[in-house]
Amino acid sequence: MKKNRNKATINGFNVIHEWLENKGLHAFEFQEEAWQLYAEGLNGIINAPTGFGKTFSVFLAVLIDWINRNPDYKNKKNNGLQLLWITPLRALAKDISRAMEAVLHELEIPWNVSVRSGDTSTTERAKQKKNMPEILITTPESIHLLIATKGYRELFCDLTCIAVDEWHELLGTKRGVQVELALSHIKKIKKPPPLSGAPVGSERSSGRGLIPLRIWGISATIGNLQEAMQVLLGDDTNSVIIRAKQQKKIALHTILPETVERFPWAGHMGVKMIPHVLPVIHNSRSTLLFANVRSQAEIWYQALLDADPSLAGVIALHHSAIDSEMRTWVEEQLHLGTLKVVVCTASLDLGVDFRPVDTVIQVGSPKGVARFLQRAGRSGHEPDAVSNIYFVPTHSLEIVEGAALQKAYEEQYIEERKPVMMAFDVLIQYMVTRALAEGFDSEELFAEVISTHSYADLSREEWEWMLAFVKQGGQALQSYDEYHKVALVEGRYRVVDRRIAMRHRMNIGTIVGDNLMHVKMLSGGFVGTIEETFISSLKPGDVFVLAGRKLELVMVKDMTAMVRKSNASKFYVPAWMGGRISLSSNLAGVLRNTFQKALSNQENDPLLHFMKPLFDTQAEYSYIPKESELLVELIETKDGYHLFAYPFEGRMVHQSMASLLAFRLSKTLPITFSIAMNDYGFELLSDQPIPFTDETCKELFNPKDWYADLQRSINGTELAKRKFRDISVISGLIFQGFPGEYKKARHLQNSSSLIYNVLQEHEPNHLLLRQAYYEALTYEVEAERLHTALQRIYNQSIIIAKPTQLTPFCFPIKVDSLRDQLSSEKLEDRIKRMQAQASKGA
Repeated sequence: MKKNRNKATINGFNVIHEWLENKGLHAFEFQEEAWQLYAEGLNGIINAPTGFGKTFSVFLAVLIDWINRNPDYKNKKNNGLQLLWITPLRALAKDISRAMEAVLHELEIPWNVSVRSGDTSTTERAKQKKNMPEILITTPESIHLLIATKGYRELFCDLTCIAVDEWHELLGTKRGVQVELALSHIKKIKKPPPLSGAPVGSERSSGRGLIPLRIWGISATIGNLQEAMQVLLGDDTNSVIIRAKQQKKIALHTILPETVERFPWAGHMGVKMIPHVLPVIHNSRSTLLFANVRSQAEIWYQALLDADPSLAGVIALHHSAIDSEMRTWVEEQLHLGTLKVVVCTASLDLGVDFRPVDTVIQVGSPKGVARFLQRAGRSGHEPDAVSNIYFVPTHSLEIVEGAALQKAYEEQYIEERKPVMMAFDVLIQYMVTRALAEGFDSEELFAEVISTHSYADLSREEWEWMLAFVKQGGQALQSYDEYHKVALVEGRYRVVDRRIAMRHRMNIGTIVGDNLMHVKMLSGGFVGTIEETFISSLKPGDVFVLAGRKLELVMVKDMTAMVRKSNASKFYVPAWMGGRISLSSNLAGVLRNTFQKALSNQENDPLLHFMKPLFDTQAEYSYIPKESELLVELIETKDGYHLFAYPFEGRMVHQSMASLLAFRLSKTLPITFSIAMNDYGFELLSDQPIPFTDETCKELFNPKDWYADLQRSINGTELAKRKFRDISVISGLIFQGFPGEYKKARHLQNSSSLIYNVLQEHEPNHLLLRQAYYEALTYEVEAERLHTALQRIYNQSIIIAKPTQLTPFCFPIKVDSLRDQLSSEKLEDRIKRMQAQASKGA
């Protein structure tokens, strides 16, 4: 820094540029643009590849603005909250805090950085409230908890900027709706009061609140960036999108087995590929190995250690069910570079900066292009570094996805993230939250709510219904005192019952737990959490794995599983709910195109060439569909009559399509089916011939009357009931219990089912019932995507093949249908027999 600089003329831009030059660095063009537009008072969203300094583009903009307004910035302490940084992950909060503190120290700016999340102690929260740090890094849930605190307005009075990190990750979730609601309120209370009549000592007269609040989003690439900005910032004309011109270089390597399985199956979770994965780990400095689900991560951790005991001490496991202290330790060791490999799930997906990591391994299909690119960016987390990602197919057909992912990356074919609309449960929770601290005026809150993107279409009638709901539980539940949550006191809606206030604060949030039980060692110390349904299937003495440890169940006490260490060779692997992710529409489209290229040999792709034996067998037994064709295979085996179809639309769409097809077939004659599916296709199995012919096949996929038939074909009531359970928790209809005494899963489900039935009978137009049906069709059935697929198929040629035995395409679907019927050992024996039998005809 220049010692002779005149304090009165200090320029924040010069300070930052000089600091960067002293470090041998320079700002990217998009960062400079962000700093300038921020200084001009604009709001915006920044889109740049991983590792190019998106965080610094906003953080340094705030510092530059502060320095410009405070020439004596090095001596100015206790400035109040200046920057509120919202992040979706606790791990990300700690990483950002570390990076910001380092910069503040080097620039000699006396700001404090603090993190407020579910892990923050009560003592630390009280300290923050008494003396707010200049930078508070927090989560959507914690902001709502702040708003539920008395005197919260004073906490925000000095605030100049709100940054929403990883906005693309929050956008399509109810946590994103929480952010929208919080922003609408903070913008309202930060709006400068009128100049005239401002009393002495007010914010306006003292100069506090004069600086306009700026809101900036930080996002990785998504397919609907303009919409993402509109959801975050509204129709603000002072909003800009800043895109980095730089592109992150990603090197995709697909790890291939010695030979291709012509009859592939996914039951081994990819562990057969470990001999091919170990050299990649040993040739790298530090590796993140991503599995899609926690059970797969546990399996891979154990299998890697069994295959190479030398990894002991330098291998770790990281997923959301592991105790937070252990996760924190793993993250710290990754920063220090002491770990050779960490087996993880989505818990390390987002922009945590682990510089020592130079390799990422993705086991199995990433299911989406955006998720794949996000994970790839965890390696080479520097501007000029190449992100190396190795794709490990868990069965032969997934090898084609390696070629599809390469094409999607080259063409930047990224998925859209659609915002959540009209989430009544989140709004009801927020209304009670606002009633806690100072209460709310109905008209003022309604105006704030409809200013958000999510609730822009909220009607006055719906608003009045929700007011009645939070006051007395609505028409059907008004006789029960526990649903009388707010009362109208002197013109404002307030929570007057202390127990209701305490229960509500304990349950603020939209992430509904999977009814988790704590796992605790008899000798002391927590291991992590596990689903109650899994533990209830075990008996004392059974051994399972969690956090990479073999644990023997001793007993269950007060929703805690007491365990001790075990050296047993046989153990159970926990299965967590929601484990099966569906193929995205973007990746599905690229995959269909890739299969077409494999058929026509349009490209000399080594991956597709490697797949030739499988394709040859498929072509010999049946057919390989062109991109403009749908293949349907009709096969008779000793199990019955099979219909296999291959729309390549993802397992959730296939489940809905199979149900729809089964319903339409059953209208022609009495026939029953069992259904199985994977991401590539689905199976209908019956004990009698299936009436699927050239003459009738088109009508079975006809989009006409699809919605009515879909509602008849699926158990809509059961799907809606499942969704209603989560909605009930979020809206406060049912209470999960205080920490340490959570209700058991079956009690929660029974409670929500009972309420569901009561509302169905006495208040069928209940908004939360309506929401449950909508969410079931949107998220469980993917109705809109199903309709698009039906339209595509109806305009295509449908090829009917009649193989005499199972084909390479249908083999993994058939295996999936057996998984629920057989134990893992019996299933593997059955598969080997099926493969041998199928290979005889090859």
